[in-house]
Amino acid sequence: MVVVCVEPEFRFMDRAGICTSTRNIALERWGSTIPPGDPETLVRKLYEAENAVKNEPSGSQDMIGLIYPGINRLDYDFTCHGGYFPQHIKSCNDPVIARWLEQILHVIPVAQRPDGYNPLGTKNLDPEWIRRLGQSGKDCYDAILRGDTAGLGASMNECMLCWGKLLPNVVQHPTIPVDLLGLLHYYQANYPGAMYSGCGGGYLYVVSEETIPGAFQVKVRIAKE
Repeated sequence: MVVVCVEPEFRFMDRAGICTSTRNIALERWGSTIPPGDPETLVRKLYEAENAVKNEPSGSQDMIGLIYPGINRLDYDFTCHGGYFPQHIKSCNDPVIARWLEQILHVIPVAQRPDGYNPLGTKNLDPEWIRRLGQSGKDCYDAILRGDTAGLGASMNECMLCWGKLLPNVVQHPTIPVDLLGLLHYYQANYPGAMYSGCGGGYLYVVSEETIPGAFQVKVRIAKE
């Protein structure tokens, strides 16, 4: 899995798969500055704070994306920490790569997750599709390091295909009023790649060297030297 830390230049939508709830808890506990200390320990503290009263815990990728600067590849393994935390994190804080990603990644607001929505209603946890999902994350990170626009787009398209096979309610659910699949397929057909920020829609990430009408771009936060 790949997560990218971005500067908070504006307020993101709630219920949009972009860790807004995690960010709000961090603001309550720490204010606007992440405290000093071991980042892994901070991730676990934030994870415990967010999931203390949840029946279905959120993934640790949200906490890692807030606390670890730069572009990060998270390698999960069920035999390590029960699969809740990565076995290994590989980080890139190269300013040239960060600037490239800022230029080719476009973000389109689509819709918040509706009330009553649950992406886990249908689970088709086929090992081969799970393998492909993991590989798409590796391909995504490698493409970013290479500055490969086509490769990044292809990895995002593959990720969405895997989501659809494993958890079809990610983009198709009776409570979702937006044609998420139709919108996704349009951008995938006309640009190198596209994928949603999370289950139920949220934002649509589009990879393109061209300007995307109606989209905005983000600033990647990298580690200070």
